[in-house]
Amino acid sequence: MTQKDIPENAPTESGAGVSRRGFLKLAGASGFASAASAFAGSAKADAAAPDGTPEQIHLTWGEDPTREVVVSWASLGSSTNPRVTWSADRGKRETVHAVQRTYTDGLTGAVVFTYHARLRGLDPATTYRYEVTADNDSRAGSPFSSSFSTAPRARAPFRFTSYGDLATPNTGWVLSSPQSRFAVEAVERFQPLFHLLNGDLCYANLNPAHQTDVWRDFGNNNQSSAANRPWMPCPGNHEIEFYNGAQGLNSYLTRYTLPDNGTPFPGRWYSFRVSNVLFVSLDADDVVYQDAAAFVAGPKPLTPAASTGNAPIPPGTSFYVRGYSNGEQTRWLETTLKRARHDDDIDWIVVQMHQDALSSSKTGNGSDKGIREAWLPLFDRYGVDLVVCGHDHDYERSYPVRGCNHHAGVDAKTGATVDTLQPRPVSHAQGPGNTFDTSHGTIHLILGGGGTSAPLDVYGVNVGNGNPQAQVFTKPNHPVAGATPGTYARPTADAREDAIWSAQRDTGTGYGIAVFDVDPGAHGGNTTITLNYYHAPGADHTPTGNYELFETITLSKAR
Repeated sequence: MTQKDIPENAPTESGAGVSRRGFLKLAGASGFASAASAFAGSAKADAAAPDGTPEQIHLTWGEDPTREVVVSWASLGSSTNPRVTWSADRGKRETVHAVQRTYTDGLTGAVVFTYHARLRGLDPATTYRYEVTADNDSRAGSPFSSSFSTAPRARAPFRFTSYGDLATPNTGWVLSSPQSRFAVEAVERFQPLFHLLNGDLCYANLNPAHQTDVWRDFGNNNQSSAANRPWMPCPGNHEIEFYNGAQGLNSYLTRYTLPDNGTPFPGRWYSFRVSNVLFVSLDADDVVYQDAAAFVAGPKPLTPAASTGNAPIPPGTSFYVRGYSNGEQTRWLETTLKRARHDDDIDWIVVQMHQDALSSSKTGNGSDKGIREAWLPLFDRYGVDLVVCGHDHDYERSYPVRGCNHHAGVDAKTGATVDTLQPRPVSHAQGPGNTFDTSHGTIHLILGGGGTSAPLDVYGVNVGNGNPQAQVFTKPNHPVAGATPGTYARPTADAREDAIWSAQRDTGTGYGIAVFDVDPGAHGGNTTITLNYYHAPGADHTPTGNYELFETITLSKAR
């Protein structure tokens, strides 16, 4: 999409490199505002006798991936006696009745019905068949069925995959692309035990008159994989929606049941362990300086459907949630990492979040000092090995980094020296070839090429010293003086630094999938994680299912 393709009154996506990237195809639309007829039209969709037929079926891990899996789904109407029947091969069939969870969309007034059935007492490394149905399931005679495998107990090899920024195949929605269908198929091609989905799941908040419709398209597209293996998400900025909960995350939290974090903020962050790897999923919306969530560009307000009773949202208003947990998430993170480093059975720590601490993308958002301040010191202190993100719609890999260089940045406007906390690469962490010992530093990966529409030119040129430049957010968003309360400025990155930490960037395409193979190794030897990153050449122009190997690296350290 070029600048001339974008209507003057379109909504913005902060830091996307084009000031009005993405637009609403709504008569009379202004920013996120839309004519009342648009909301009414959305409400008429699927109005013909909605029932309890299960759809958008997906799996997540329970508290212990060797013993628990949660089956979740939605239906257009309220289900009667929603349930899951499951069994191991030739084993006894058991039935679990699902818990209903609902919310009313704060912009359209649409009611969403979701269901969650927790399957307990499973055996490790075992394949189970299951069926999902309800008494008012229109397919009750032949209900939906699939299978999944539990995680292995103790040390055993396994595979996981990862990307973020998926969207939907429906090109009627802002930032969607047919490539998202191929991205889901790619997960099935590599047959992982589970998949990490690194935020910005479907971009429903860029389609305010159709938020629930976008979520439905997203869930039904993912079902072909997410019903076969857990898809473990983290929230991104585009999961934040006006009038949908304290942090705008009701759509996300209602659809997913995730491992408990023991805090007053369930579902927003969590951890789980598979074999010798601890996975930690975070909500970086809580600590980032940048603001890239729901935003009303104007000139007219966004007016919710009358049935919601919600007031119009003035132009210039942004849903900015930085600091919402008041440090609760960071305290939980330190406790979790500290416990892991005292557990001899955990060799690896992998962190998942949406926004980036290390990104040199030119047309994306870039790097955020908020993450560098709050979490990178903890990653250093407790030896986090790998961080996987999304947010910028491209692929970038850092060298192992530990510590930082002070006062290495410059102000984007004045050129004055700025302390960006520039991450410091660790040269001695690299072994022969593309082998890295992450006991010396943390590798960061940008994996934002799931399926959303991607920019064609994501990286700037290298500067005279051979390093690429990175944009960095170093200051928090702030309210507009004298404006309506809740009205925030929407700045772009305010500083630059040499990206001395950047090791590899894919300049050919924004789309790809990361495939990780974990080998716990033999006692007294090394344990490894091998990354194969596959990209989809040409997908920026024409969607394709052809994913080709781009690079391979191996993380290796003493078991």
